Amino acid sequence: MTKREAAIVSAYTGILIGEFGDFHKYAEEIIGGPIWTHQFGDKKFTNKIKELSRNDFLNIKVED
Repeated sequence: MTKREAAIVSAYTGILIGEFGDFHKYAEEIIGGPIWTHQFGDKKFTNKIKELSRNDFLNIKVED
C-alpha cells in the first residue's frame, strides 16, 4: 500500500493508518484548502472528507 492509499483509506474509514501528515496533506487536497487539526474533531467535517474521498477509495487497486 502506498502512503497516498493509506491516506485515502484513513479519510474514508476515519481510522488512521500510516502517517498523520500524509493523511492531513490528502485531506487538504480534497477539501481544497488548509485544515486546522481541531477540525478533524467535527463529525460534519469528517463526513465531508469521507464523501470527498469515496471515489479514490473505491478506485484503489488490489494487486498480488
